[in-house]
Formats: sequence, structure tokens, C-alpha cells
Amino acid sequence: MKNDLKGFFECLGYEFKNENLITEALTHKSYTREYNNERLEFLGDAVLDLVVGEFLYFKFSESEEGILSKLRAALVNESSFTKLANEINLGKYIYLSPAEEHNNGRNKPSILANAFEAVMGALYLEAGLEKVREISLKLINKVYPEINPDKLLKDYKTTLQEITQAHFGCTPEYRLLSSKGPDHKKEFEIGVVINDKLYSSARGHSKKVAQQNAAKDAIKVLKRELKL
Repeated sequence: MKNDLKGFFECLGYEFKNENLITEALTHKSYTREYNNERLEFLGDAVLDLVVGEFLYFKFSESEEGILSKLRAALVNESSFTKLANEINLGKYIYLSPAEEHNNGRNKPSILANAFEAVMGALYLEAGLEKVREISLKLINKVYPEINPDKLLKDYKTTLQEITQAHFGCTPEYRLLSSKGPDHKKEFEIGVVINDKLYSSARGHSKKVAQQNAAKDAIKVLKRELKL
């Protein structure tokens, strides 16, 4: 097994000693095993919340709590974790069912982000908080070489509303299309509706994140449609 994961360990910058632990972290719930990575994902989410929160606290020492919370939300989310997962080629090493494999599961943001959290949870259990801090912040600084609050806090909902009011004379409606998952890890799908037409839909682990993701996608559609 270690030979199979040698490339992953090199990308991660750490070689796991506990094979069962890293195997669990890489096992999606669709795979035929008596365990999956959801518990480690739960743990990794909490650990990353702490590590990123601490990082932002010291990096932006003059910022108020509200700004720090928004910055953390911009970094601790599905979209951000997907980028970090891709940086270490994580999708290549996840254990998936044939059906999920056929359904392009290795490139699904939700699967990649959840697996990244699980790997960080496993890393915390085996090597401790300092190792998680070292590896996760190295990845964050690589993916986000300039952590610019203005860029990270860009409000896509406000931008979309400005476009729809200017071109349609109305504001967009955000509809909850679906929700799934356990209470501690709900995933919401939100649709953007403009003049009774669905322009986009997106997922997120909170309604606010899903709305921002959907608004971002709707802006892309409108820019093409309106030639903005």
C-alpha cells in the first residue's frame, strides 16, 4: 500500500506510518468497506478551522472579529479545500466505488474537499497539531500567495444584484433546491432564479456559501448572455 501512495506522500510532504489511518482517510463512503472517511473529515474540519483561524489572527492583527470570520470562511470551505486537494493530487488516491468513479468522482469538489479534511484529521491524530499547521499553511500560502482580504471577501451576491437590477430591473431569488448529509456536515444546493428562470445552482456546507457559489456561477452565465 505504501508503494501505491508514495507519490501522494511526496506531494503531501509527510509519510504516514499508520496505514489503516491513511486508508480510512482516503476511503469515500461509496467504496465497499466497513468504514469511510466521514469521521476523520469531521475532525479535520475542526482542526483546520483552528489552524486557519490562528493564522489569520496573527497575520491580520489589526482586523476586527467580523473581518477575520469572513476571511476564515473564505479559506475554510469546499472551494478552497478543493484547490488544496488538487495541489497534492489527492483525487488520484481516493478509494471510490466503480459507479462514483464512472461519475467523475475524482474531480468532484465535494469529494476532494471532504477527503482533504479527512487527511488533515488523520495527520492530526498521527503527527499532531504542529504538523497539520506546517503542511496546511504551506499549501494555503502556495495556492494563495497573496492573501488579499478584498479579493477573498468579494461579495458575488452584491455584484449579481447590481447586474440584474441594471439589466432586468429585479433582484435575484435564491432557492433551496436540496440538502443532504448529517446535521454536523450538511450540504446545501442553492439555485439562482431571475425572472422565473434558473440561471445556476451550486453547493456548499452552509446556505450562505452555496448562495455565493451560485451567484458566482450566475454572473458568468450573464456575462456571456449579456456580453458584459
